[in-house]
Amino acid sequence: MKDKLTIIKDKAIEEINSIDSLDTLEKIRVDVLGKKGELTLVLREMGKLSKEERPVMGKLANEVREAIEAEMAEKKEALSKLLRDEKLKSEIIDISLEKNDIQLGHFHPLIKTLEELEDLFVSMGFKVLTGPEIETVANNFDALNSPDNHPSRDMSDTFYIDEETVLRTHTSPVQIRAMKEYGAPLKMVSAGRTFRFDDVDDTHSPMFHQIEGLVVDEKISMANLLGTLETFIKEFFGSDMQTRYRPHHFPFTEPSAEVDVTCHHCHGKGCPACNNTGWSMELLGCGMVHPKVLENCGIDSEKYTGFAFGMGIDRIAMVKYGINNIRLLFENDNRFLNQF
Repeated sequence: MKDKLTIIKDKAIEEINSIDSLDTLEKIRVDVLGKKGELTLVLREMGKLSKEERPVMGKLANEVREAIEAEMAEKKEALSKLLRDEKLKSEIIDISLEKNDIQLGHFHPLIKTLEELEDLFVSMGFKVLTGPEIETVANNFDALNSPDNHPSRDMSDTFYIDEETVLRTHTSPVQIRAMKEYGAPLKMVSAGRTFRFDDVDDTHSPMFHQIEGLVVDEKISMANLLGTLETFIKEFFGSDMQTRYRPHHFPFTEPSAEVDVTCHHCHGKGCPACNNTGWSMELLGCGMVHPKVLENCGIDSEKYTGFAFGMGIDRIAMVKYGINNIRLLFENDNRFLNQF
């Protein structure tokens, strides 16, 4: 048995030293040390030895195994290093290679406007809240005091997913969710994408962006609304920007108004951009929160009042940057985007 063990060791070491692949090394390990390997088969004959011979042969067998395993470990390390060096040579990158200049991106004017609006309202004490773009009819229409026969509920105006679910037509449902969750007092804005069946023209798109604000507290009046909007408009567009309020109707506010601002190009003097009227497009809608909307959200309308306003971020960007076509905001034309 001693001779067999010596032969197995010498043969295995000789084979290990002559190979050049990890696969062949693994095959040698299995052939020699595996369950049916040469060394294993010899060790199974230990039972035939006398009591005196077993410890001696057992010690020798362990030394043979350790010698083979040590040789295999050393060979494995050498082969692995060789493969690693070859891989590094094949994957080397020539950092001196000439390349084209990389153009760095920048904020899209729409996203820049959105973040500037949020930052401004945060500085005025508002908190920013968000909500889902897929909304319930209850939050999008019912809780906002929208009559069952209101045109905005028609399938020609709204994208319905099913009878109870729509793509939100405004960000007002976020206000409903906020009032139900936080109650009053509340001072918040919400911004995001909204969806309506609109014809595509210079100022309309079926997907657009809105930011809406809501303040609910005791003794809130129209004067608070006007003061807030005047502060926002002059801070955002400049102190020389003038406003005008036109009576309007929204189901969720009463009284309601639409707000126009002077032309960003001529500042009210009249120019081709504003058709010589001195006024830009309608900027936002606003009004005092309808008592029914407060009650729908579990807020006591006898104790609390509030105001709300909403505006298209796309139109804000158009007014601020003098953009005359809303399509330009969505076409990703570098000739347009690089101007910003």
